[in-house]
Amino acid sequence: MTVVGSSPAWPNPGGAQSGYLIEGPGRLLLDCGPGVLARLRERYAENGWPRIDAIVVTHFHLDHWGDLVPWVWGLMVGPAREEDPPELWVPPGGQEELRALGTRLGMPDMFETTFRLREYRESEPFDAAGLEVRALRLPHYTLETYGFRVTNGARSLAYSGDSGPSERLAELARGCDLFLCEATLERGELDGEPRGHLSVEEALDAFRASGAGRLILTHRPHELPVDDGLELAYDGLQVDLS
Repeated sequence: MTVVGSSPAWPNPGGAQSGYLIEGPGRLLLDCGPGVLARLRERYAENGWPRIDAIVVTHFHLDHWGDLVPWVWGLMVGPAREEDPPELWVPPGGQEELRALGTRLGMPDMFETTFRLREYRESEPFDAAGLEVRALRLPHYTLETYGFRVTNGARSLAYSGDSGPSERLAELARGCDLFLCEATLERGELDGEPRGHLSVEEALDAFRASGAGRLILTHRPHELPVDDGLELAYDGLQVDLS
């Protein structure tokens, strides 16, 4: 796993927003926030464009999907126009959501005619880039939002996306080798009703309840350091799960 971008809803200094590259049989990108595509072009370009087999999106807050828009232009008229497009997996109802977004941007079918567009369903495993992915719905304000559990059959990773406190986080990460979990807030901070994010302490509670092997905190503001002994994601971090 490579952390391409790990910023919260506002970018950390010099940082990209949510994007996590899993390399196994193929290349799977979890979320695609602003700044992620440029980072991928810098590091993974083949003929000027990153070779990604599949992208899966947790929800439609801009910091988790925004770079799909410039990706479209690269596929339509840019250096990727001769390349095979990646699969794009979106939440239930996501194809209609993208068509509405495309309408506001002036091209209703811009996403469906460039990406190989798919919708996942909660708790139904699907194959993406040769890996098995399962989505579990999590609470994030009132928006439909999912976390992902990814496995190659031997190793497994759970990614929270954005979530408020929930017992479902432990279910998502149960027994995984790695739990990549958001920790946006300070202890005791309330960010809405219903809640949308976690503190470090709440992420640790979910990790301990899950029995996962390793915790990496992410989506953390630069202004909020974490205690010594806790792992914090940073752009460019690579983790070997073999």
